[in-house]
Amino acid sequence: MAEVTPAEQANGQLQGQQLVVQKIYVKDVSFEVPNAPLVYQEIGGEEQPQVQLNLAQKAASLGNDLYEVVLSLTITCTVGPRTAYLAEVQQAGLFGIAGFDDADRENIIGSYCPNLLFPYARQLVSSLVLEGGFPPFLLQPINFEALYAEQRRRQMGGDAAPAALNS
Repeated sequence: MAEVTPAEQANGQLQGQQLVVQKIYVKDVSFEVPNAPLVYQEIGGEEQPQVQLNLAQKAASLGNDLYEVVLSLTITCTVGPRTAYLAEVQQAGLFGIAGFDDADRENIIGSYCPNLLFPYARQLVSSLVLEGGFPPFLLQPINFEALYAEQRRRQMGGDAAPAALNS
C-alpha cells in the first residue's frame, strides 16, 4: 500500500494504490452423494478413498475499480469405481483495486484474492463433507502465487492448461 501524505489526508482524497475487500460470499455450492447408501459401507473398507481437487478462478471487472473474483473448487472422492461424493464450491469476493499498474493488478487478482478466498472455501468444503456423513476432510494449503506464476509462464509459452491438483 502507498503511504498517505498529510496533504492527501487534508484534501480527503487518497492518491495512489488502494486495495479494499468489500465483501466475501458463497456464490454457489453443491454436494452430491450419488451412490448413497452403498458407498457408506465401502468407506473404511480395504480400498482407500481417492480425492481429486480441481481449481479454477475467474475475475470480472464491475467498473469503478471494483472486481469480482470467484474461486471454484471441485472435489471428487472415489472409492474403487464408485463416486463417494462430489463437492463444488464457488467462493467469491468483491475487491476494490485502484492505482495499480496492469501487471500488479493482475497479480493481485491472480494470487492475492484467491489466497484470501481459499480459507473460506476450505472451511465450507470441510463442513459439507462432514455433514454429508463422511470422515473429516481438510484441504491442504495451496500456494496461489506459484500457481499464478506457472499460469503466466504457460501463457507466455502459449501452453495454457487448467490447474488440477491431486491430494
